Amino acid sequence: MPMPLAVLVSGGGSNLQSILDKIDAGCIDAEVRVVVSNKAEAYGLERARKRGIPTWSRPHTEFASRQAFDAEMVRVIADHGISAGTGAVLLAGFMRMLTPEFLRAFPEAVVNIHPALLPSFPGVHGAADAADYGVRLAGCSVHFVDEIMDHGPVIIQAAVPALPGEGGEALAARILRLEHSIYPQAVAWLAAGRLKIEGRHVMVKRAQPATWGDAALPYLASPALEPGFLPAS
Repeated sequence: MPMPLAVLVSGGGSNLQSILDKIDAGCIDAEVRVVVSNKAEAYGLERARKRGIPTWSRPHTEFASRQAFDAEMVRVIADHGISAGTGAVLLAGFMRMLTPEFLRAFPEAVVNIHPALLPSFPGVHGAADAADYGVRLAGCSVHFVDEIMDHGPVIIQAAVPALPGEGGEALAARILRLEHSIYPQAVAWLAAGRLKIEGRHVMVKRAQPATWGDAALPYLASPALEPGFLPAS
């Protein structure tokens, strides 16, 4: 049975789209059952509706507390057949910290994508902060979510060169191309039962150490991206 997924978005949902495309291509044995947002105008919701995927959206400001909003999200997700041990929750540009109560509902089954090489540059401006700092390597990380922002065990990372004087917007665009490869890859591993958390480390069964690009698209990804998930040059 395909793994049931809930995806949380607050914006455009391009990472949601990359996951849906890989599901359609048969690369991920999973099914997005519901897309949830705290913003009714989030384009990620429209991406879901175009495919007939149920959506739910309510402003978090309508709720008395963070816990109340998260409890309602847990209820909606559970109503679509996603529960601990059978499914997963993916954050795809969801711009809110989840409460401990939410994370306890889906232990070791909430995954996030962040546009920086964690633990460097956590927060909402990862790529811009890296560019402002003047790093020579930047990138993105897929990680399990815990109660600390951008902190949980890392599943896969990809690095790209950062160019002197390059602005955060240009750097973020190159990073995003890698996000669209490593996030679906991580979801595929999760759906296939190939991930195991041991302390701070995520073990990926049968994974190769690393893969890299070429002059047209220089990058390094670790563990290695598998066929079907390599970025287009």
